Amino acid sequence: MRERFMVLLMVSVLLAGAQACERNDMNEQANQIKSSPQKAEISWQKLSGHKIYFGHQSVGNNLLDGVRDIMKENPSATLRIIETDGHSDITAGTLAHSSVGKNNDPVSKIEDFRDKIDNGLGDNVDIAFFKFCFVDIDSRTDVNGFFEKYRATLAELKARYPETTFAHCTVPLLRKEEESLKNWVKGLLGKEGGFFDNRHNRARNEFNELLINEYQGKEPVFDLAGVTSTHSDGSRETFAIGASKYFALVPGYTDDGGHLNLTGRKIAAEQFLVFLSEI
Repeated sequence: MRERFMVLLMVSVLLAGAQACERNDMNEQANQIKSSPQKAEISWQKLSGHKIYFGHQSVGNNLLDGVRDIMKENPSATLRIIETDGHSDITAGTLAHSSVGKNNDPVSKIEDFRDKIDNGLGDNVDIAFFKFCFVDIDSRTDVNGFFEKYRATLAELKARYPETTFAHCTVPLLRKEEESLKNWVKGLLGKEGGFFDNRHNRARNEFNELLINEYQGKEPVFDLAGVTSTHSDGSRETFAIGASKYFALVPGYTDDGGHLNLTGRKIAAEQFLVFLSEI
């Protein structure tokens, strides 16, 4: 047993060295991921002139609950939040939302969003976008191929509906998995970890980096992952794989490791409203 453990230890040292060389470029990329935006005033007046459609699943509901929390504290807020994908229901000052596609099937979300836009939303709303869920991307995902499907579909929609602003949203992250001997051995043997395996979060970071590099400064990007991985003091929640660092959800923003709690949803919603009012 002791000899087997020593062999595993030696192999891990060799793998770590190789991984450090191979993943050094990813460390550079991870460091380039944008932090959450600075606090700014929400312009309720600007929001009152927008017709917005937002497609989502469960974390999107957390985000909208946070918007409602903020609106209760701002009696002057006139934003109307309705659940619909019917274009005739959306008037100025409306944030319309609905579910898109199925969880664990991210391509279905791309296609459902495209269909909703083509079925009337594209000719009626000023701003349209949707978000993926953390369950849509994991360590098995072909991140580059998946992103290309997203990029190509959004380019087609932008060409068909030039009067509509298509925004983008980074994929939400999970809390990081703490180091343990059990998880270390699983990683060493190449075995798939559990729900919070950091390799899943690494894939989400890689997708977010592609999205930010493609659109930041050209089209509106709401960096949900950036907001929810940033502590109140401005530091980032990170984890390491080899020599590379990646971002994870701040533990204080969640009760189950993925969905946003009262604190997390309000922080994210504030930046969400600032983002929308600045488009």
